[in-house]
Amino acid sequence: MATPSLAEKLDKIKSPGLQSQQRTVVVLQAVESTLKEQNTAPTPTGYFAALLALLQNANASGTVNVELATPAVYLLDVVTPFAPEPLLRSKFTQILTLLAPVLLMQDAEAILLRTSIGCLESLLLAQDAASWELSVSQIGPRRAVAGLLNLALAQRPKIRKRAQDALKRVLRNPPPSPALDHPAADMCAQTALKNLEDLAAQALAARKGKKAPASTNDPELIHALQLVKTVAAASGGWPSTKIESLCELLLNIAKTGNEYMTMAAFEIFEMIFEGMSGEVSSAKLPRLMEIISELRPAANDTQLVPPWLAILSRGYDVSAQLEPEETFQNLPDLFSMVAQFLESQSENIRISASECLISFMANCVPQQVIVDPSIYDEKTLEKIAKTAESLLTVQFQAAWLQTFNVLAAMFLSLRWRANPILLSVTKTIGEIRENSSFRNKKEADEVIGQAVRAMGSAAVLSVLPLNLIKPVKGQAGRAWMLPILRDYTSNTNLTHFKTEMVPLSEIMFQRVLEHGEAPKTMEIKIYETLVQQVWSILPGYCDLPLDLTEAFDQTFAEMIANLLYKQTELRLDVCRALKTLIESNQAMSTIADEEDDFLLQARVSKETAAGNLTYLGQYAANMLAVLFNVYTQTLPQSRGPILQTVNAFLSITPKQELMDTFDRVSKMLAAELENLNTAEKEKGQKGKDHMPSTAQTLMDLVITMSAYLPRESFVTLFEIASLIINRDDEPQLQKKAYKLIPRLETSELGKAALQERSAELQQLIVSSTDKVSAPARRDRLAAVSALLPYVPGTSLHFIPSVLSEVVICCKENNERARETAYDLLVQMGRRMADAENAPIDNSKVPHMPDDAPAGTANIEEFFTMVSAGLAGSTPHMISASITAISRLLYEYRSLLSEQTLSDLVQTMDLFLTSNNREIVKSCLGFVKICVISLPVELMLPRLATLVPNLIVWSHEHKGHFKAKVKHILERMVRRFGYDAIHQNCPEADRKLIVNIRKTKERAKKKKDAARAGDDEGDEDEEENGKQQFDTEYDRAIYSSESEGEDDAEEDDEAPRAKKKTQKGGKTYILEDDDEPLDLLDKKALANISSTKPSKNRQPQKKTKAKFDLDGKLILGKDGDDGEDNAMEIDQPEGGSGVGAYVAAIKGKDAARRGRGGKLKFSNRRSHDGDGDEDVEEGGVGVVDRAVVASPTAEEDSAWRSATEARRVRMASPRVREAVDDKGIHIQYT
Repeated sequence: MATPSLAEKLDKIKSPGLQSQQRTVVVLQAVESTLKEQNTAPTPTGYFAALLALLQNANASGTVNVELATPAVYLLDVVTPFAPEPLLRSKFTQILTLLAPVLLMQDAEAILLRTSIGCLESLLLAQDAASWELSVSQIGPRRAVAGLLNLALAQRPKIRKRAQDALKRVLRNPPPSPALDHPAADMCAQTALKNLEDLAAQALAARKGKKAPASTNDPELIHALQLVKTVAAASGGWPSTKIESLCELLLNIAKTGNEYMTMAAFEIFEMIFEGMSGEVSSAKLPRLMEIISELRPAANDTQLVPPWLAILSRGYDVSAQLEPEETFQNLPDLFSMVAQFLESQSENIRISASECLISFMANCVPQQVIVDPSIYDEKTLEKIAKTAESLLTVQFQAAWLQTFNVLAAMFLSLRWRANPILLSVTKTIGEIRENSSFRNKKEADEVIGQAVRAMGSAAVLSVLPLNLIKPVKGQAGRAWMLPILRDYTSNTNLTHFKTEMVPLSEIMFQRVLEHGEAPKTMEIKIYETLVQQVWSILPGYCDLPLDLTEAFDQTFAEMIANLLYKQTELRLDVCRALKTLIESNQAMSTIADEEDDFLLQARVSKETAAGNLTYLGQYAANMLAVLFNVYTQTLPQSRGPILQTVNAFLSITPKQELMDTFDRVSKMLAAELENLNTAEKEKGQKGKDHMPSTAQTLMDLVITMSAYLPRESFVTLFEIASLIINRDDEPQLQKKAYKLIPRLETSELGKAALQERSAELQQLIVSSTDKVSAPARRDRLAAVSALLPYVPGTSLHFIPSVLSEVVICCKENNERARETAYDLLVQMGRRMADAENAPIDNSKVPHMPDDAPAGTANIEEFFTMVSAGLAGSTPHMISASITAISRLLYEYRSLLSEQTLSDLVQTMDLFLTSNNREIVKSCLGFVKICVISLPVELMLPRLATLVPNLIVWSHEHKGHFKAKVKHILERMVRRFGYDAIHQNCPEADRKLIVNIRKTKERAKKKKDAARAGDDEGDEDEEENGKQQFDTEYDRAIYSSESEGEDDAEEDDEAPRAKKKTQKGGKTYILEDDDEPLDLLDKKALANISSTKPSKNRQPQKKTKAKFDLDGKLILGKDGDDGEDNAMEIDQPEGGSGVGAYVAAIKGKDAARRGRGGKLKFSNRRSHDGDGDEDVEEGGVGVVDRAVVASPTAEEDSAWRSATEARRVRMASPRVREAVDDKGIHIQYT
């Protein structure tokens, strides 16, 4: 951003936005008029002289005239940066003398002090080296700097900040001289350091004597630290002569325990290090690091050691960037010095020491040392390794966890140079891990894993052998190493896997085979697991191996092929290995020069990786044949890894071999298509274990190969696609054929083929419209979407040719097909909009006459095409067209003319009067889009017909019409106003609009209450309950901000709703009827509820299972009299005769026989007590009316019929048995 000129700044002042600047404007106008009267040009010099005279007048009487001085100094601050430097140097004494009284005023306004500081800053920047040689006692720049230093510690934050900024800018712009630092840097550093020492001493004395709270001087101490930070940041690091005292002081402040002070001290060190990262001031860094090292605290000082170590690590990080070789040579001494802190009893010190050592290893080992070390570098590494090995002795046992982190960082940093200097460390950690009393096996495994990644599995296994084939006496097997090798092996020798791991796998597998078909023992299962673990390591060995051309020979390839054929459980690991082998070399061969991994290329260069790929290409044809065969024998759910491996090999297969392979597969596919057995197809064997037909399998392979085929093979490829697409008897095959076009789009050759054969593919798509099967619709739409960018401007008739199909798919049951249709519609609209009125030959569109007039490609024409579906013969077509128009309207509403929008709204208004629910449902979506997105002035004239037509459907309960209409009306009220909707609404339905208004008012009151803090809980729930949508269109269609009920007549529920907004809600105590709740009981909280307890709610009691006399299990509730009741099926009273019959037979009030053979009737409907009545067997039909509640005539008739029928049924043993099976246990004598 360009710095504004003086004229621009003054113009801005002349039009102030604040009343307080009016006086400044008056002064500026007076100065300009004076210059005009004196015929002086309005130059910076003229302004400066006039303002200086004005300031002199403000100080004339011995006291400062604040009203005049404030605008004068303000304008002087604006003008001074533009004044000539010789003028500022000559007038320095005069200006400083005039500004001094202002700066010394205790009660001066902040604006006056800030502008005075700005003037001083500009004056100091203009001074030369000779001016800075004057002492502080003389009127010169140093005295002005002293004033700035005092203001930099002021209590008022804005003044303090302005003074610090001025100091920073002055110190960063020293006058031309041979010295590195600014002439005033020492003075600033000394003053800032003295202030900091005094305040730190006062704070320490206050804490020790407890004469004042610990935080009394903290603000002043923070201000002093900030000043030190400013000086350190401005002067290219702290002046060399003052570094030692500053470091000691900062470390003492850091150990006070005040977190803010410690962080401030760290920031100062960070600022000093940053200032020294430049070439000019980097000469100070060695001395600074020497001083910090000499300030080493006591080993057990828990307060000082952690910050000291953090500063040390940061300092050597900067040192390694500036002097990498020198820092690396000092690393052994540093490592030994910091490692001693790992003996500390304090865990914080041990953690800080380990982090410091990790930082050393990560930052202080140059890459050149790893790639091409000198003899001296190797000796340095050996010294570090020796120190690291000593950390695993018993002396450092308490710090082993931290030591493990350091050793892991060493392996990570040294890479393959860790071999052999860290082999003994690896062996020691392995022996410690095998100790049964050692608990930190996970951390040890991490270190061993890093050793495997750095040195390779061969080196690690040389000191920690697996001992699985021929165990060494006294040493246990190390099967626990196999998962570590699986997770960490990388960039190593593949030959080691062939010579060590393959024989191990063969021996273990032979033991499994020798066991035969007998039931598997635990030992055999272990052998099988070991075989799988061994082969799970192969992907790691194949990750950029160092010896690919030597190790991957014909023998190894044959072994891999046999495994793929015979060992199904190993296929996943083998496929992953082959895929990794190719992809890791491809990634290395294509790596960009600016982002290369220098260390990785030191072992496998880009040229070597490219050579590896060429070498693997020799085996590609044979491996593809094997993989193809294995693919045909594998179930669909397990084919993914095989297909990915096929894809990897196809990418490196030579052109001629790829063509030959494709010819073989295509011929086999053609033969299969001719010999398709219809009878097999009709069996309909589908399921998880159903093997697809050979034709489908071959088609998968063709699709995979298509992205890599040369141009010569495209003729055959498109013939296959054409043949299958036009077959409607194989839906799955047709679905796969459509996938060819999107697959071709993933490669450059494929894109070129789509461009060249666009006309052919268009014709194929259009001609196969009538033969599309339902499963293939989505993939067909995806194919059209992939083809559309390659349709030339002269073939835009392709869009109307397939448009009707895309529109129909907007109503597809399959959600993915619908989404694809929506996306394709939008894509078509974008293509038409970008066509810039290109002609469309409508005579080439199917079902259009040969003399059809040509159209013009634009978005309006596209809407016209889609709108043609509104004249469809079926409601489904009309509904789909409305849905499509809604989606397009939301996307392209800004590109349509007002007339087109008006016509669309008017048309949909008519469709709202349709009697077909499917059409109206789509219309509701369109109306909602119009309401939320179209201009208000366009929609207001349509409300007179739109609202009545819309509100008719608020009486329709099916398909959620009522809720949708109410929501649309709510959006209308929100956008167009309540009055506009209310006056256009029919009189009979206005109560719905009134309800919407009241609901909105209640919601507003609730929101206002929530903002006032009265309903925070409800507001949080409201925020958490917001629904998320994938697209803006989905939000527009499906979002609903209506929280009210659908019924328009629930105004009387308002009082109940208001109660819920009370803060905290109500609480209820659940009491037992017999005794009150003991609020002192620990379990009393369980009896306090936020919901009102129901009187009829009874706690569920756990009961034991019941059995009848025959031993049958009885399911149901206990009766009131303790008898075993049946399952109770209650029916509502006053129901139909059938309901009464069922209630009489199976209800809880039905008659039951007691143990004495008597019939019992429950009177629980009328009494709470146990009031069952016994009736003699002979008096079944006689019921005591005093006990049973009086029934109605209908109930009485149904009851008698039911009882009589039941008695008749029970007379038959067969009926009695059936009744028993239903759980109605009838006991009799």
